[in-house]
Amino acid sequence: MTLTELRYIVAVARERHFGRAAAACFVSQPTLSIAVRKLEEELGITLFERGSNEITVTDTGERIIEQAQRVLEEVSVIKTLASELKNELVGPFRLGVIFTIGPYLLPALIPALRELAPDMPLYLEENYTARLADMLKRGEVDAVIVAEPFDEPGVVTYPLYDEPFVVATPRTHPWAKRKTISSAELANESVLLLTQGNCFRDQVLALCDRLQQPAAPGGHALSRTLQGSSLTTIRHMVASGVGITVMPVTSVGPGDEALLGIVPFAAPSPTRRVVLACRKQFYRRNAIAALCQAVRHSALPGVQWLDNAPMSAEAS
Repeated sequence: MTLTELRYIVAVARERHFGRAAAACFVSQPTLSIAVRKLEEELGITLFERGSNEITVTDTGERIIEQAQRVLEEVSVIKTLASELKNELVGPFRLGVIFTIGPYLLPALIPALRELAPDMPLYLEENYTARLADMLKRGEVDAVIVAEPFDEPGVVTYPLYDEPFVVATPRTHPWAKRKTISSAELANESVLLLTQGNCFRDQVLALCDRLQQPAAPGGHALSRTLQGSSLTTIRHMVASGVGITVMPVTSVGPGDEALLGIVPFAAPSPTRRVVLACRKQFYRRNAIAALCQAVRHSALPGVQWLDNAPMSAEAS
């Protein structure tokens, strides 16, 4: 049984004439008649009663032809779906972003992506790096934007940008008017950190080994510092005079300088590398390329852009 034979019997049932059905199918009448007879023999039933002037569909044939029509309609749906899927920039894209990137990148990324791929809406998931890695490997998200290190089996990463860190202090802090600060100086202050699970916390701790040591009597090491669940919370705590913190430069808002002192690190400034990661076999390469391009169009302040995005399928 073939789809062609199903099209022939549907045409015969519609036209009630082998000649007209053959013309509608752009084949000769003998070709169509042989195919219909072959199908009847395969099924072991008679689909049509053949008269001298008219073809009549048998009762059994009616049910077979109804089913054949449904099959052909479903085939049409498959072809339509396949045509849509050829355009990788059509249809939702599931993107995961870590907490310390999402609030600062997404407001600029979404309008940039709508310009490049207006028919590819984003389904967003904000979470910790470890959770996003699991979701990516299980296919629950299509790609994630995270900070290195991100070395997962079966995953490829595309560098997006390097982002320097800055120190945020209360406006009244002696450092607020400094030009730069060295990372070693952090050990003498109460440094506010994100809670466990945030990769940015680990990156801040890596700036100075002494931050990870227990506090000396009267000192301000990690055991004496406070923790916040988000950079916004920590920013407010710093503004209130609790301590200082380290922030990625993109998290510095236009109104922060009225509440905080924002001081760069002395060179070489500590940075984090932000990457887009997807499964190696993920088929929507054009969507990944468009997403990388949209990130570049987001014009994040203070970052160093990296030009290692994937080529689209059309360019390869």
